[in-house]
Amino acid sequence: MDPVTGNLIMIIGFVIGSALILLEAFMPGFGVAGITGIILEIIAIVMTASLYGTTWAVIATFAVLLLIGLAILLSYRSAMKGRLSKSPLILKNEESAQPVSDTAALAAWISREGTVATPLRPAGFIEIDGERLNAATTGDFLERGASVLVTGVEGDHLVVCRK
Repeated sequence: MDPVTGNLIMIIGFVIGSALILLEAFMPGFGVAGITGIILEIIAIVMTASLYGTTWAVIATFAVLLLIGLAILLSYRSAMKGRLSKSPLILKNEESAQPVSDTAALAAWISREGTVATPLRPAGFIEIDGERLNAATTGDFLERGASVLVTGVEGDHLVVCRK
């Protein structure tokens, strides 16, 4: 194999393999993207070893690991504070209710009416007078926007039923 073709395969393997491994970081589980990325990285490292020797293959391996680590670190920082944190892919603090551990405080919501803020399957969040509260049904699925009535308190959440 001529050096130009070997270099092209090596570069494509490193770039696409790294991109697929980074993509896998944002996908749940370990699937096709991660496995394909690892295979492409291995092919690129083997090509580097065959064209330039073992020393350059080890250097390339460390470079790839460093770049992937840096990209994951930057993605994490962006997810916490940067542009990615404003994405709908990232769960926001506004989505969670303030934890109320005092059963007496929760009991004040009994017999009040509200609307489902997130689907209740059977747990989720409801909204009463602009306040988000942790709630659960007795087993029924309630879609977002449904009217509910608070019937009781169970632990740290309200028990609701369809109104």
